[in-house]
Amino acid sequence: MRDKAMTTVFPLRTANLADPAPEYPWPAGKSCALFPAFDVDGETAWLQHDAANTDRLVTLSFGGYEERVGVPKILEHLRSVEIKATFFIPGWIVDVHPAMCEAIVRDGHEIGHHGYLHNRPDPANFAADQEEFEKGMASLKRVLGVVPVGYRAAGGENYDELLAHIRERGILYSSSFRDDIRPYRHRQRDGSAGVIELPINASFDDWLYGLSQRFSPRPMFPSEHVLSIWNGELDQTREWGGLVSMVMHPQVSGRPMRFGIMRDFLARARGFGDVWIATGREIAAHFVAQETVARL
Repeated sequence: MRDKAMTTVFPLRTANLADPAPEYPWPAGKSCALFPAFDVDGETAWLQHDAANTDRLVTLSFGGYEERVGVPKILEHLRSVEIKATFFIPGWIVDVHPAMCEAIVRDGHEIGHHGYLHNRPDPANFAADQEEFEKGMASLKRVLGVVPVGYRAAGGENYDELLAHIRERGILYSSSFRDDIRPYRHRQRDGSAGVIELPINASFDDWLYGLSQRFSPRPMFPSEHVLSIWNGELDQTREWGGLVSMVMHPQVSGRPMRFGIMRDFLARARGFGDVWIATGREIAAHFVAQETVARL
């Protein structure tokens, strides 16, 4: 049975529980929350797609753009508008591009766990997923001195055994699931409380609009189309009092026109005055505080 005090505000969730999300009290009277988050996949996006891409240098150069242009331009803009974001980084990227990752840390942004080689978790292969997680954790700590509290699964997949493992390793929140517009806490199959989930709205995955045509016939979307989608989603989420979790990639949103989409969207969100723009760590910490109040 679920803890009664907890369900009045924060339900524990698994894929087969379908309780409606409760009203979520955002801080300082804010209407909704915006979670600006970047997946710094770099070359791992292409190596994970096909190991033979190791020798396809033009394909790898899509990922290499992040260190040369994408991440520096994004950091410059975030500094100019005084926004702190969360950067989910695979361990391989930290090992290969330490200067880029150190620049993110110096600017005061949150670093989240994103695997090691961006391998998609598979419930039939927990041992490999455990190794992938531990290698990523080790790289973040060794190179950046960071012990992350946030985790975004590569390829957006997860399962009960892996959720339990990341909880045991100190992860406070996940941002991978697509099943709500408000934060919630997972319930493991053994009935125990899992990590907090900051669910993603897939409409905010820039890869869907800006780069996936290399391996598919999907064309690039013009800026007015993407802004129309993002602005419409934000408007309705504000009305519902929910959370907008973004999935931006510097090799997409760091490109000139795509950068403009991100810039204009963030400016509009700030202009409302009632949108809480926060890191995953901040949102999860607020959730924990409210969860504690609900138990009293």
